Amino acid sequence: MRFALQPHLIPEPLLSTSQLTYKISEIPTIPEPSFNPSFTFNPNLQRHLSGKQLLLEDLPFSLEEIQLHYQNGYIAYRPALKKTLEKYECMRCGTKDWQWFASYPCSRCGENCVYCRKCIMMGRISSCTPLICWLGPSPQENDSGASEPLLHWQGQLSQGQEEASRHVVQAISTSTELLVWAVCGAGKTEVLFKGIEYALTKGDRVCIATPRTDVVLELTPRIKAVFPGIEVASLFGGSEDRHKYAAITISTTHQLQRFYHAFDTMIVDEVDAFPYSMDESLQYTVQQARKPHSAMIYLTATPSQAWQRDCRVGKRQYVTIPARYHRQPLPVPVFLWCGNWEKQLERNTLPNNINTWIDQRLKQGKQVLVFAPKIRLMEKMLPLFRQLHPKTEMVHAEDPIRKEKVGLMRNKEIPLLVTTTILERGVTFPNIDVAIIGTEDAIFTESALVQIAGRAGRSAQFPTGDVVFFHHGRTEAMVRARKQITTMNQQGLKRGLLDR
Repeated sequence: MRFALQPHLIPEPLLSTSQLTYKISEIPTIPEPSFNPSFTFNPNLQRHLSGKQLLLEDLPFSLEEIQLHYQNGYIAYRPALKKTLEKYECMRCGTKDWQWFASYPCSRCGENCVYCRKCIMMGRISSCTPLICWLGPSPQENDSGASEPLLHWQGQLSQGQEEASRHVVQAISTSTELLVWAVCGAGKTEVLFKGIEYALTKGDRVCIATPRTDVVLELTPRIKAVFPGIEVASLFGGSEDRHKYAAITISTTHQLQRFYHAFDTMIVDEVDAFPYSMDESLQYTVQQARKPHSAMIYLTATPSQAWQRDCRVGKRQYVTIPARYHRQPLPVPVFLWCGNWEKQLERNTLPNNINTWIDQRLKQGKQVLVFAPKIRLMEKMLPLFRQLHPKTEMVHAEDPIRKEKVGLMRNKEIPLLVTTTILERGVTFPNIDVAIIGTEDAIFTESALVQIAGRAGRSAQFPTGDVVFFHHGRTEAMVRARKQITTMNQQGLKRGLLDR
């Protein structure tokens, strides 16, 4: 797409050229017509575009209508790609890595255009593509003077949750950042309720973002149940809510690439989880989706070493919930050396202490969750474990019936489940013991180990559980993970959040 500028709107660097039209990326400053308050705007376009940055093909409106809103100051055009010297930057996903850019013969402008491959799943953007944003008034959805309470929840917060909830409300009221560092199973979602209610009473928009689709699917019905009178949009790949304007948006971090300065409160759940923690473009996307003056709440049970250090030296505002609601301490992992287990596995056997540990639990009627570092190793383990119990199963990310197997495990129809780190978070089995085989593998980071240990002892009916790290050599991640867990237990005792 090429733009023709009126003579008095042509920026100084372009005056000396003889071109009649320009790629949007060639225009140093996009003219912004004055806002016309008497203009009758299209409310459907307003709802479709408010808080978003979309491509022309994403808008079911004519180019003439879009241009008319632009001329009256209700819409802005932004270049999708920004060129500085010989480098490009994608203004939608923020990537600057040259490896993500390529060129193609463009049918829209008739020239070769550079485009971004990093976010192409959201629609191709190139050097001649505009991102279109809404500048007019936002749709008025929330009635801040409503007499009826917005939050319908009859639960009771624990002492630790109550303190964290107060910090969340304060951060939202002052539009500041806060890290909620809560142990696995502490009940982070409930801690958000009062803060979300506070934001909604002000007429603010709230976003809960998470790296994983299954968390979006789990959170959506819970949030709808406690805020029954509030519009909630659930965004993930293939979602039907893609164009819904809602007071509460629950979204994967990838889907936020369509948003621009939309949310007054941004909540990022599982901030340490892959791929968000490793992908700078997703972090850029989250920052771009929030308003310049807004609150940012991070939730995690396992902050990175850098974040932990920032908390200790006072560079990051945070609150901890060091104990679960049932007031019992977190299970502390036990380290058990098992020798060169991979070499034994090649001979179709496993170390005796692994077999003995699992066999004891199966005879007690307890379920066992076993983590392993690689699928090919799990495939060798499966027939060996089936000698201990024939209903043993394995699961991994590419398993087409993964959800069905997890359901069977929840229904206690599977006694022993062997898994990759795909189940390190987001699943709860009431009465379970946990083991890792090959804890020395690099895939078992401090974060992963804390999350895996957090699968045990989550239920009030079964608040304890054994966690064993079978290894062929201790790693720093193992030591740090155990230290983090024991430190949280110590904090819980000191603050009176544990019964023992």
